[in-house]
Amino acid sequence: MSVPALLHNADLTSLNTFHIAARAAVLARFASVGQLRQLLAHPEVAGRPRLVLGGGSNVLFTQDFPGVVLLNEIPGIDVVREDDRHVWVQAGAGVVWHEFVQHCVRQGWGGLENLSLIPGKVGAAPMQNIGAYGVEIKDVFEELEALRIDDGAVIPFTLAQCAFGYRESFFKREGRDRYVILNVTFRLNKPPHAVNIGYGNIREELERRGIASPSIADVSEAVIAIRRSKLPDPVVLGNAGSFFKNPVVPQEVADRIRAEHPDLVAYPAGEGLVKLAAGWLIERAGLKGYSLGTHGVHDRQALVLVNRGGATGRDIHDLSTHVLRSVRERFGVELEREVNIV
Repeated sequence: MSVPALLHNADLTSLNTFHIAARAAVLARFASVGQLRQLLAHPEVAGRPRLVLGGGSNVLFTQDFPGVVLLNEIPGIDVVREDDRHVWVQAGAGVVWHEFVQHCVRQGWGGLENLSLIPGKVGAAPMQNIGAYGVEIKDVFEELEALRIDDGAVIPFTLAQCAFGYRESFFKREGRDRYVILNVTFRLNKPPHAVNIGYGNIREELERRGIASPSIADVSEAVIAIRRSKLPDPVVLGNAGSFFKNPVVPQEVADRIRAEHPDLVAYPAGEGLVKLAAGWLIERAGLKGYSLGTHGVHDRQALVLVNRGGATGRDIHDLSTHVLRSVRERFGVELEREVNIV
């Protein structure tokens, strides 16, 4: 097996969806666990700061990276087992997420259709516990395999061991920089499917299309249409999707805000807690469409910060700080960045 090539002073502009101009001291690609082990043992890699990158869709570079960027390109989609009702499908961490979802929909495997058109790769899905329209990765997750950087061992992780939270997991917290996700296995459903259309505008979009008994393909197409109507295409306009998490607050905080704003968008979060829509908070703080020329807050979805061309990562970060401060001053609520800051 040949050692993957190392690129020095590598341009990262095309490798992050914000299109931020940044460079890495060293860049290398790997498409197998063997190549990853070789890279980690290489004298130019061992002991240096590392950043494993997939699709670059949830990262903001505020400076050049002084270490090694490792591009995860592990391929493959395989059925590992099945029974009368379910199919267990394993995907390589380097597989493009939306392409994986579309493959599953075409095969008639249900469970991922609500997660259509989310940018990034499969390996990032459990790290972030990605979610949309009432579905999160933890709902369909079976297990994953990750390489432990210290000794190169491949370690299996169960649902419980991943410790999924809201846009959180073991790999984003305690396991950060200690493991590299290699593949993920999902438990998906065979027909007949019980589709999830009760969240967001999916039901309305299906009604608009005249679909009364939707298939998983219908749900996927509806989600794609909704996302395209609200979110900018990162190929056209630099962005990382939702920049902020929806904050979870005590019921009394939500009641206080609702007393002044009866149209508050909020959802029960259990045990006296309420999840507030961060986009609503940002919009009501007067920042939807806020522009600083090269960058700003998107005019259709206030959760999204955009690079119109020429902005630096520090520009975007400073804008996010302004958003955090404005929401805190207006509502007394602390937002949290969802995007990883480098």
